[in-house]
Amino acid sequence: MPLRFPLAAAPRTVRLLRVPQIPRRLIFSTRSSPSKHSRIGPKSNNFLIQSQPQHLFSSSSQRCSTNTVVRVPAMAESITEGTLVQLTKQIGDYVEQDEELATIETDKIDVAVNAPHSGVIQRLLASEGDTVTVDQSIVELQRADSTSSEKSSSTEKQECDSEIAKRERETATEPVASSPVESTENRPSSTHTAKGSRPIQDAVQEEPGSGAKHERGETRIKMTRIRKKTAEHLKQSQNTAAFLTTFNEVDMSKLMDFRKMNKDSVLKQHGIKLGYMGAMARASALALGEIPAVNAAIEDGDTIVYRGYVDLSVAAAIPKGLVTPVLRNIESMGLVEIEKNISKLVAKARDGKLTMDDLTGGSFTISNSGVWGSLFGTPIINMPQTAVLGVYGIQDRPVSVNNQVEIRPMMYIALTYDHRIIDGREAVKFLTLVKGYLEDPNTMLLQ
Repeated sequence: MPLRFPLAAAPRTVRLLRVPQIPRRLIFSTRSSPSKHSRIGPKSNNFLIQSQPQHLFSSSSQRCSTNTVVRVPAMAESITEGTLVQLTKQIGDYVEQDEELATIETDKIDVAVNAPHSGVIQRLLASEGDTVTVDQSIVELQRADSTSSEKSSSTEKQECDSEIAKRERETATEPVASSPVESTENRPSSTHTAKGSRPIQDAVQEEPGSGAKHERGETRIKMTRIRKKTAEHLKQSQNTAAFLTTFNEVDMSKLMDFRKMNKDSVLKQHGIKLGYMGAMARASALALGEIPAVNAAIEDGDTIVYRGYVDLSVAAAIPKGLVTPVLRNIESMGLVEIEKNISKLVAKARDGKLTMDDLTGGSFTISNSGVWGSLFGTPIINMPQTAVLGVYGIQDRPVSVNNQVEIRPMMYIALTYDHRIIDGREAVKFLTLVKGYLEDPNTMLLQ
């Protein structure tokens, strides 16, 4: 509390002998010069001592106390951490409610961190490239008044920052060692391409006998979490399942004619381009109904689970790696409905909008390498599934039709299966059924 005296009895000077627990911030006012401030010292004995009023910064403190710490959200039971790959906002930026603040890359999906309310970014509590865990603080957000503009919010932010800085200087008791300016002697001579990457060393090599010199370079970057997890998952699959692949070829003439005849009407009525994946999925669903072992799974090492549904995993390649979003219950869908839903899943994968529910489960996988021009291949099983169907490019080839050589659009298909529970007879029969449905699309429509 300030020391107060009645006006009539106020002494001209007050000699301070001892004032215990004086706040660090004091205002000293002399009687002769009220506007002049002096500091405590041996000769400073002619002043009134007034402690800082508690309300001096009450408004700014109240504003600062409304700051919200935005944390890493819960992502899934099996995911506890991720990599902060992007901060979409910087200090001082104004954000609206639900606007994206950051993107966290996990083993399976990218998780968006959104603003819980509108406001101004006060502090960034994590940096791009950091590994962050669930519930970790990453952004401090100052709540904006609903009637204030972006400009006024920015002004409040500056005032709040100024007050925070003052309080930090006043309460600091120990210096923090820092080296904001790096000397040229200690600065690394090599450069880095990305956070956490190893230096790039360019070497000049002379070609023997030519006298010419050219530069050679290398770039090293860390694997994305999705690609790293996919690599571990596929290697585990290779080490666990008894892999075997069988092949067949399909005459695509009738299916191509069917598509050509119906694609315009389907586009007009349903707004979807009629491709070949819908037919592949429909033919697979029908064949899986007849050969249930291809749609089964092994649990606990000695238990076979036969599924009464078909949840189709569609392999989709994105820049960060391979993902397999799941289309559920395709056994109850028609050709156009399957095509429409597959297009939605692929678009979500391409835009990075897949959710954990989109990637969970799956009883059978189709991998379409033909879209990139592949003619032949042996796909790898997506554990804990027991089979994967690979479909490839369509190519005109000479084939025997009724003892006559004709040029037909042919396509190879391959089934990689787990020989522990699928016999060769079942695998071959499955491919034969798929071939029959694709070569006569009307049989799929009848069912």
